[in-house]
Amino acid sequence: MAEAHQAVGFQFTVTPDGINFHLSREVLKHIYLSGVTSWRKRAIQFKNGILTGVYPASPSSWLFVVIAIMSSIYARLDPSLGMIDSIRKMLPVSDYLTSQSQTVLSAILFATGLWWSLILLLRFTLKVLLSYHGWIFEPHGKMSSSTRLWMSLVKMFSGRRPLLYSFQASLPRLPVPSIDDTICRYLESVRPLLDYDQYKNMEIVANEFKKDQAPRLQKYLWLKSWWASNYVSDWWEEYIYLRGRSPIMVNSNFYTMDLLYMIPTHRQAARAGNVVHALLQYRRKLERGEHIPCARLSLGVVPMCSSQYERMFNTARIPGIETDCVQHMRNRKHLVVYHRGRFFKLWLYYGGRHLLPSELEQQFQCILSDTSEPQPGELKLASLTAGNRVPWAKARQKYFSEGVNKTSLDAIETAAFFLTLDDEAHGYDPDRAESMDLYAKSLLHGKCFDRWFDKSFTLVVYKNGKIGVNAEHSWADAPIIGHMWEDILATDYFRLGYTEEGHCKGDINKGLAPPSRLQWDIPKCQEVIEHSYLIAKDLADDVDFHGCVFEEFGKGLIKKCRTSPDAFIQLALQLAHYRDKGEFCLTYEASMTRMFREGRTETVRSCTIESTAFVQAMEDTAYTSEQRLALFRKAAEKHQNMYRLAMTGAGIDRHLFCLYIVSKLLDIESPFLNQVLSEPWRLSTSQTPQQQLNLVDIQKFPKYVGAGGGFGPVADDGYGVSYIIVGENLITFHVSSKYSYDSLCLQDSHRFGQNIRQAMLDIRELFSLKEKAL
Repeated sequence: MAEAHQAVGFQFTVTPDGINFHLSREVLKHIYLSGVTSWRKRAIQFKNGILTGVYPASPSSWLFVVIAIMSSIYARLDPSLGMIDSIRKMLPVSDYLTSQSQTVLSAILFATGLWWSLILLLRFTLKVLLSYHGWIFEPHGKMSSSTRLWMSLVKMFSGRRPLLYSFQASLPRLPVPSIDDTICRYLESVRPLLDYDQYKNMEIVANEFKKDQAPRLQKYLWLKSWWASNYVSDWWEEYIYLRGRSPIMVNSNFYTMDLLYMIPTHRQAARAGNVVHALLQYRRKLERGEHIPCARLSLGVVPMCSSQYERMFNTARIPGIETDCVQHMRNRKHLVVYHRGRFFKLWLYYGGRHLLPSELEQQFQCILSDTSEPQPGELKLASLTAGNRVPWAKARQKYFSEGVNKTSLDAIETAAFFLTLDDEAHGYDPDRAESMDLYAKSLLHGKCFDRWFDKSFTLVVYKNGKIGVNAEHSWADAPIIGHMWEDILATDYFRLGYTEEGHCKGDINKGLAPPSRLQWDIPKCQEVIEHSYLIAKDLADDVDFHGCVFEEFGKGLIKKCRTSPDAFIQLALQLAHYRDKGEFCLTYEASMTRMFREGRTETVRSCTIESTAFVQAMEDTAYTSEQRLALFRKAAEKHQNMYRLAMTGAGIDRHLFCLYIVSKLLDIESPFLNQVLSEPWRLSTSQTPQQQLNLVDIQKFPKYVGAGGGFGPVADDGYGVSYIIVGENLITFHVSSKYSYDSLCLQDSHRFGQNIRQAMLDIRELFSLKEKAL
C-alpha cells in the first residue's frame, strides 16, 4: 500500500488541542511541477497560435508598421489620407486621454488595421499562387521559366519558419469539376471494361443524366464548395466511414509495419518504453503545432493540408445505431494497455514531465510480470469493436453507460492511444516464406479481441521486440499515420537507443506507482461479446495475405528507364491481374488531394484503354518488344496524367459521389449515379509514401528501410494491394484477398503476388531488350 500513501497530499488528525495537518512535500512538489508544466504548455500554445494566426507575417512586423506610421506622423506626413484624424475624432476625450494620446492611439489603431489588411492580402496572394497547378503537368526533370517564376513567388510569399498549421488559411478550396469533364472522363474509364452494347447503353444513361438531373445537383455542389471548407471531406467521412454498419476490422482499418530487417532490442518492455516516449514527444510537438508542415516532395514549396493531424491522439470512434461519431479529447495524460486479457491504465506523466523511456519500460515490465487472471468477460471484451456496429452500439448504451464499466470505457476512449503487449512473435524472416503474411494478418486483426479497433490507432508490441500499428480510417488517411510512424522509428533507432543489454537508457525510478487494472462488471454482456467475436473471427479467418519483398530492382532502375515508378508498378499490376483472372477490372488507386484545404483522397482509375492495349500486347506473341515498349510508354503517360488530374481536383469519383449524396438528399432517383456507385473495385491499390526515412543515408544504413503497410480487400471477389517504394532497390507489396469468394481458388494472394513479381520482371525485360538492341 506504499503507493496509496504517496498519493495523499496531506493528512490530518483530531486532538484535544485542535487539528494537526501533515503535508507531503513530495506530493505538493509534483502538484507544483504539474501546474508549471500546464501553464508553460498553454503559453507555448498561445504563442504558436498567434504565430499561426498572423502567418505569413510575424508579430514583429506589426511593430515595424506601427513605428513607420508613427515616424511619418512626427515628420508631418499623413500616409492614412485622413483616416488617422477620423479615428481620433471618434475617440472620447478625458483626463486620461489627452489630445496627444488620442493621436498616438489612433495611429496605432490605423497601423494595426493596415497590418491586418496586408496579412489578408498576403494570404490571398498566396492562395492564388497555390491555385496554379501547371507545374505538375510539366515533364519530369524539366521546368519552364513560368514555373520557376511561380516557385520564386511562392517562396517569397510563404514567409519563414512555418508551423504545422501556418498555411491552412492560405490553401485554396477544392474546385468542383464541370459535369461535362466528369462524364467524359467516366465514360473513357469504363470503355475497356464494357462490350459495345453495354458501353452504348451506359453512354445513353450518362447523357440523359448530364442533360436532365446533373445541372440541378451541380448547383448545390457549387453552393457547398463556397460555403464549406471542402465540398467532399465531411460527406466522405460520414457516408463512407461512419455510416458503415459492418465490422471496421479488415473492412476499414489498415496497418503499418516496423522496419523490414531491424529489431533494435528483443526486450518487449524496453521497445515499448522507447516507442511510447517517442510518441509522447511527437504528441507534444503536435499539440503545440510545432511540426514542420509537409510539402510536395517534388518541389518542396507546395504546402499540404495539416487538418488531419489534429485528431491523431486522444481520439476514438464512438459506435451509434445509425452512424458513428469521432470523439476527440484534449489534455489526457494516460494510456490503456492490453496484455493477456487484462486492461491496465498507465499514467504518462510524473512531476509535470513525460515518463522517461526507462520509467516506461519499468511500468510495462510490471504489466508483463502481472500474473492475475482476466475478469469474467474481460478477455474478449475488445471484440465488441471488431464485430458489427449496431450490436456494439446497443451494448454500449445498455451495459457501459454507468458504474465501473463507464469509468473503464471512458479511460480507453479518452486515452492517448491503445497499446497491446502481444504474446506472439512476428516480423519478416527471409528464411520463413510465410513470415510477412502472418505479420500482416496479426497487425490487421490479431486475435480479434486484442486490439481496440475504435481507437485512432493501436500500437502493437510483440514479445520479440517487433512493433506495428493498426489504425482506424475515418479520422485520417494512411500518409498521416505514415508521417508519424516514420518520425517514431527514427527517434527510436537514431536518438533514444538502448543499452548493450537491450534496456532503455536512463535510471530506474522506484517512486512510480504501478499501472492500475481497469475494473469491469460485464457478466450480462458476455453473450454479445461472444457473438461479436465469432463474427470477427469468421472475417479474420477468411482473409488471405501475402507479403512480397521485391529486391530484384527498385526506383533507381525504373527512373533510368525514364518512366514514373508508380506508373510502372500500376501497369505491372494490370498485367498481373489479367494473367491471374483472364480479364480486366475496375481498378482503384488512391491519390491525395491535400494541396487543397481539408483535402483527403481521390481515385485514379488505373485500368485505361491504353493500359489494356499494353497488357494485351504483352500476351500476344505477334507484337515485337519495340511495339510493346511504345504501348507501355503511352499507357504510363496516360496514367501519370490521370494521377495529376486527381491530385489537382479534376478527378471523377469524388465528384460523382457528392452528386449522388445530393440526389439522395433531394430524393432524386438517378439510374446513372446508382450504377456508378454500385460498381465493385475488384482491384484496390495504394502506394504508401515514404516521407522521412528516405532522408536516412541508405548507403550507410542499408537495413534501415520501412516495410510499409496494407489493408483488407475492398471487394469479396477482388484483391487489395498496397506497396511502398523504399530507397533505390526495394519495393514491398502487401496483397490481400478472401478465401470465401468461391471453391475454385480463383482468389489466391500468394499466386497474385508471384504474378506481380513476374510482371515487374517482364516489363523490365522490355527495356533490357531495347538496351541490347542499341
